[in-house]
Amino acid sequence: MDLTDQMSELAGQAKRASRLLTRISTDDKNACLLEMAEALENNTALIQKANAKDMDTGREMGLSQAMLDRLLLNDDRIAGMATGLREVAQLPDPVCRVLDERKRPNGLILRKISTPIGVIVIIYESRPNVTADAAGLCFKSGNATILRGGKEALHSNRMIAQLMVEAGCNASGDFPEHSIQVVPTTDRAAISELLAQTESVDLCIPRGGEGLIRAVAECSRVPVIKHYKGICSVYIDRAANSEMALQIAVNSKTHRPGVCNAMETLLIDEDIAASVLPRMDEAMKKYGVELRADEKALEILGDGCKAAVTEDWDMEYLDLICAVRLVQGLDEAIDHINNHGSGHTDTIVTDDAAAAARFQNEVDSSTVFWNASTRFTDGGQFGMGAEIGISTDKIGARGPMGLAELTSYKWLGMGNGLIRE
Repeated sequence: MDLTDQMSELAGQAKRASRLLTRISTDDKNACLLEMAEALENNTALIQKANAKDMDTGREMGLSQAMLDRLLLNDDRIAGMATGLREVAQLPDPVCRVLDERKRPNGLILRKISTPIGVIVIIYESRPNVTADAAGLCFKSGNATILRGGKEALHSNRMIAQLMVEAGCNASGDFPEHSIQVVPTTDRAAISELLAQTESVDLCIPRGGEGLIRAVAECSRVPVIKHYKGICSVYIDRAANSEMALQIAVNSKTHRPGVCNAMETLLIDEDIAASVLPRMDEAMKKYGVELRADEKALEILGDGCKAAVTEDWDMEYLDLICAVRLVQGLDEAIDHINNHGSGHTDTIVTDDAAAAARFQNEVDSSTVFWNASTRFTDGGQFGMGAEIGISTDKIGARGPMGLAELTSYKWLGMGNGLIRE
C-alpha cells in the first residue's frame, strides 16, 4: 500500500468511527476515560520502555537537553496524563447542548444544538503527553482523532494510544477502536497526504513552533486552527499601581519564559517611566532578564542596557529577553500592540477603569487582561480542564480551546405537517 492509500484508509477509518461516536452515551464516555487513566497508570513500565527507545532516538538526533526533557515520560508525567483524563471525565459533556431555541409564527420550532466536528488531526512535536490530552479531549467531545507526533516520540505515542484504545474497548462495547489512531509512519510526506483527505478529515490542529504551524497551514486542504506565535505585551498605564505593575510584568516574563503566553514586550507610559523603569530593570535582572530598550528608555536606564532594534518589536523570544518601549499614553500603546502583536494575549495594568475598558475593547487579541499576568491564558486556568491548544484565528475557536471549542452545531427543526407557502 502506498502512502496515499495508507492515509486514505486511516482517514476513512476515523470518519466511520466518528459516526459511531454519536451513539455513545455520556456515562460510557466517562467510563472509558476513567478506564484509560487506569490503564496508563497500571502500565507505567510499558510506557517508559517505549519512551526509552524514543529518548535514544532523540539523543541520536542531537536534540537539546530542553527538548529531551520535553520528550521524557517519568512517573509524575504519566500520572499527570492519567489525572488529566480523569479531569476531562468530570467535565460536562459538550455535545447536544441547546445553544438557541425559538418558535416561529407559523409554528416551526427550531433548536440549535452543539455537535462534534467529526475527524480532527492533531500534529505536534516532542511531548508525548499531548497524545493522551488530545485524544481524551477529542473523545469526550465526540470526535475521532488522528495523532501525528514527531518521529522522536513515535514509540511513546503508539503505546499511549494503544493502551487508551484497549481500555476504551474494555469499558464500553460501543467504543469504536479507530476513534484514536496514530499515524504509523515518520515520513513527512504523510502529513500533506493526510491533510488532502477532504472527504474524511474535518479539521487540523497543529501544536508547536511557528515553522511547523506555517508548514501545516500551507500544505493543508482542510481547515487549520492556527497559532503562529505569542508576542504578548504588558502595558503599564500612567494610573497603574507601581507595585502591582512590577509583580505582573515580572510574572508575565519569568514564570515560564519559553511558553507562548509569556510577555515579550513591555510598554510603559512616559509620564511614570522615570520612577517605574529603574525598579523594573532591577527586578528583571534578579531573574536574569535582558531588557532591550528604545531610545527614551535607554536615557533612563543608561549604557548598561541593550538598545532595541526594529526587529525586537516583532520578536517572540521564548527566552529571558524583553523588549521595552515608552509610549505617550493609551492610544500609542494600543496602536503598538495592534501593529506588532500576534493576537494572542495582552495586559493593561491600571487603576483607571475607563482606560482599561478602552484597552480591552480596542486591542485585537484573543485574550485581553486588566491587572492580571499574561500567563493566565491557559485552558486549565480558564476552568476548561485540559487544553487542546490556543487559537489566534478569528473564525471559529479563539483563545484557549477546551471541550466546547471542539464542537460545531446544527439546527433541529420540528413541525406538524408544515409546508412553506
